Amino acid sequence: MHTGIGQISEIYLDGSARVDCAPELIPAPGQYLLAHANATDAVLPVPVFLMETARKGFRAAPPRHPSLSLGKRLYLRGPLGHGFALPNSARRVALIALEGSAARLRGLMDLGLKANSEVVLVSNSTIQDLPEAVEVQPLQAAKEVCNWADFVAFDLGRENLAEWENMLVGWEQFPSVGESQVLIHTSMPCGGLAECGVCAVTSRHEWKMACRDGPVFPYADLFR
Repeated sequence: MHTGIGQISEIYLDGSARVDCAPELIPAPGQYLLAHANATDAVLPVPVFLMETARKGFRAAPPRHPSLSLGKRLYLRGPLGHGFALPNSARRVALIALEGSAARLRGLMDLGLKANSEVVLVSNSTIQDLPEAVEVQPLQAAKEVCNWADFVAFDLGRENLAEWENMLVGWEQFPSVGESQVLIHTSMPCGGLAECGVCAVTSRHEWKMACRDGPVFPYADLFR
């Protein structure tokens, strides 16, 4: 983990932002930074996820917190948490954004394509400038894509975890379940330092903290 200074150097129409920072502060897909900007109303730092790497830093996934405005100097801590671990054996990769933006899954596309894997994005939202090799399917095709894939990465919000569980438990037999991972996005103000419990997630056997034990969890820990 590192601490350092960054700056918002560009804001895009989709709500993402380019963050200029030192290379060691760039999070891997699924990891996050805690960012705080001085002279704002935001008391607590906010989690910032990678969308893709960029010149002098990285593009942070939307939604962008209002305190992270253009030109703001940021105090950064991280990278934090457990990110995605794409198996070397994965040849059919499915990225499924169950709600909202698929931007937090964007970094996995590059990893999959570099490994010569087929990559399918399942989402009802769009991402600009997707690689041509990435196939896009609507959310209604999610179960079918899961049965095709040998690795699945999900993205969903903590507040809707129970709701999605009712659907996902019916997919227990899809072949990639043992290799699948779930990114739980939520508020993580302490970044694992205080164990404040704000980001607590119920796993199969115990409570876990998304900030420290996640925010990426094995699918089987949450839904089997």
